[in-house]
Amino acid sequence: MAGRKSRPLQAMSHDQANNPLHGVKLETIILELVEHYGWEELGREIEIRCFTHDPSVSSSLKFLRRTPWARERVESLYLYMLRRRAAGH
Repeated sequence: MAGRKSRPLQAMSHDQANNPLHGVKLETIILELVEHYGWEELGREIEIRCFTHDPSVSSSLKFLRRTPWARERVESLYLYMLRRRAAGH
């Protein structure tokens, strides 16, 4: 690991403390998004087959775990939903 600087453990745990996704399972994210938006609206927000064609938590987990760009969009929508909830919307 040449050229890689190690960071103190304290700095790493501080970063995670500021990460709202830290410790949140992908399954929890999907369940909360489905509860908030429903599958139909979720499929309109993020057009991926696992949300639009016979959607299920299981198929969504499988797809999102192997598709980084889609997972990023789901995590982004989840963070947006959390911000709106916190703002009272």
